[in-house]
Amino acid sequence: MGAQWAFAPCVAALRDPRWGRSYECYSEDANIICELTTLVSGLQGEPPKEHPNGYPFLAGRNNAVACAKHFVGDGGTENGTNEGNTILSFEELERVHLPPYLNCLAQGVSTVMASYSSWNGSKLHSDYFLLTELLKQKLGFKGFIISDWEALDRLSEPFGSNYRHCVKISINAGIDMVMVPFKYERFIHDLTDLVQPGEVSMARIDDAVERILRVKFVAGLFEHPLTDRSLLGTVGCKEHRELGREAVRKSLVLLKNGKHVDKPFLPLDRNAKRILVTGTHADDLGYQCGGWTKAWFGLSGRITIGTTLLDAIKAIVGDQTEVIYEKNPSEESLASSEGFCYAIVAVGESPYAETPGDNSELTIPFNGSDIVTTVAERVPTLMILFSGRPVVLDPTVLEKTEAVVSAWLPGSEGQGMADVIFGDYDFEGKLPVSWFKRVEQLPLNADVDLYDPLFPLGFGLN
Repeated sequence: MGAQWAFAPCVAALRDPRWGRSYECYSEDANIICELTTLVSGLQGEPPKEHPNGYPFLAGRNNAVACAKHFVGDGGTENGTNEGNTILSFEELERVHLPPYLNCLAQGVSTVMASYSSWNGSKLHSDYFLLTELLKQKLGFKGFIISDWEALDRLSEPFGSNYRHCVKISINAGIDMVMVPFKYERFIHDLTDLVQPGEVSMARIDDAVERILRVKFVAGLFEHPLTDRSLLGTVGCKEHRELGREAVRKSLVLLKNGKHVDKPFLPLDRNAKRILVTGTHADDLGYQCGGWTKAWFGLSGRITIGTTLLDAIKAIVGDQTEVIYEKNPSEESLASSEGFCYAIVAVGESPYAETPGDNSELTIPFNGSDIVTTVAERVPTLMILFSGRPVVLDPTVLEKTEAVVSAWLPGSEGQGMADVIFGDYDFEGKLPVSWFKRVEQLPLNADVDLYDPLFPLGFGLN
């Protein structure tokens, strides 16, 4: 079904975790993001050495068109406000936010999506300098620029007003294809009406059409206009799930292991007599997956096929090990005379996407910190944190727990967490962003002079 086109990679530099799209980013650091732009080649195939820089590329029918986004500076908005304003000199924009796009162009990325955000007050969707003079002319991008969803409606206040003018300034700025989910008839009418008197030139239309056709020719859409349905069987196949499990293992970041350096708490004993598994996120696939899964903002519960943390723990422990699960730990269980060898407490953020995810406090929801400390005061505790970004880790939480693992949003393959915490594999993950002590420190990045994080960029125990 649909076009073989992925709106990825998102190569935004995450400069403030208060942003609701933080988890779409790879890192705060341009060098790390550049390393991970290889997703372009993963999607499109790797172009030959002689392939011209900036020219779209697709290796074959089993590949998909990639889209570098959101051009440019979307991760640097003031206070991490979604669709906000990035206040930077061009030199800083070029240093922090632009390098990943150069790597994408070198790999033949076929499309680029413009950002909802603004640069020094100029909305990207109407910024001729950045879209045309910089991206197309100076950097030599020969693919096409697509707008974001309903982005033209956001170019005026109130939302959707003066639509004809919004069409004019965006197309003239360099937008080639427009994502119009609803009022497409109005868009067609207004653009046609703009071309007739020359407010949008035919040369601009020809340029956009040429770029779109170039990508379609490269993708072989005229020879094979429909997707290959024989590939449907690979969706969710065992090999793909194993790869997802491996990604979980390698992305876990160990933030604390034992209250004393010479007494590590992990790996856990899989043959322990009795263990407690608790917390809002211990048995919730939706929470593991986060936003953009099944629904725009994500959902809770068994929303797809997969393995929760609890499922994975039960599968890996010994036959004689008793696993007690409570979503919210009861006083009765904690006071049980039988006791527990240890507890695994899973807490974190609920799913979100885009603006509803903007968060100025970044505390752990659902009284997560209180749940952790309540358990950790009675039972030796491993805290597993599910989140799309760094959140506030109270000093009491760090003091009371024996170990803390950042699992991010691991997705459907929860076995990857059990593989590591029980010692079948070691921790490999390193922080791609700086972990702040207090929200008052934000924005906090490793390239600033007064750098005082709770955990620095690149931190991760094993």
